[in-house]
Amino acid sequence: MTHLPPAETMDVEIGGLRLKNPVMTASGTFGYGVELHDIMDLNRLGGIVVKGLSLTPVPGNPPPRIVETPCGMLNAIGLENIGIEVFVREKLPVLKGYCVPVIANIYGTTEEEYGELARRIDSIDGIDAIEVNISCPNVKAGGVAFGTDPDSAAAVVEAVKNHTGKTVIVKLSPNVTSVALIAKSVAAAGADAVSLVNTLTGMAIDAETRRPKLGNVTGGLSGPAIKPVALRMVWEVARAVDIPVIGIGGIMTAADAVEFMIAGASAVQVGTASFVNPRACIDIIDGMADYMARHDIAHVRGLVGSLVLGSSSA
Repeated sequence: MTHLPPAETMDVEIGGLRLKNPVMTASGTFGYGVELHDIMDLNRLGGIVVKGLSLTPVPGNPPPRIVETPCGMLNAIGLENIGIEVFVREKLPVLKGYCVPVIANIYGTTEEEYGELARRIDSIDGIDAIEVNISCPNVKAGGVAFGTDPDSAAAVVEAVKNHTGKTVIVKLSPNVTSVALIAKSVAAAGADAVSLVNTLTGMAIDAETRRPKLGNVTGGLSGPAIKPVALRMVWEVARAVDIPVIGIGGIMTAADAVEFMIAGASAVQVGTASFVNPRACIDIIDGMADYMARHDIAHVRGLVGSLVLGSSSA
């Protein structure tokens, strides 16, 4: 049996937020963090990023909302959620019973909404950090996503930072020409860390009916299909900014997570894998510990940015 390294060799720090290990759940794929508490020990997770929260409840898009793809899935949930107040009243008390950092993913349609969410969260005990989803439409700019424009992205970060002292993570969209440019912009605006990537925009068509398979026509593609794109973007961003990078996109196994950290990520988030295996995060944590033991890595930070460039001898 492989001798696993002690738990303290797995801890990481993300912009002042201390995690016992680098594996977190990805927003929108683990509910509000309480749905799976009876089938896994939530205390083993590095962190729980809850489903995206808005100021008021949102019903989401019309069904169908999910379509399976050959190597992943498309979703068009439409950011359905119960709103920040209901979350704090009904879900957070349960999460506070666990020793795991809780990260609130937030979104809005104006800079003011983001700022108000940050203001409310700042005084809430039990929410340890904020992840800002900037893939949302800016209603004041004709519906263009905040995350596709450096100035708009920076303005959102400034609005959030002006209203909270908690760690602020900005979740970047891959649907841009240069993700590194957006990353630099939000870092300059005060982001403590960035997470990437969010889903890639895609669609599916039923050839027999000639109709879209999603009620919203388009949706977000996730899963193994996007891993090579996400891995490349994490590598680019890690070289472009000095703040921690959290890797997301098609992480199904411990080997996938290790690859993202080698590319420069300080931590990872696991999303679509949880739909296939609800215990995926735990399996990945154990698998990463096993990898470290086999490769004689004293601490998980030894993996970060350890990519060896040059011709392979294989």
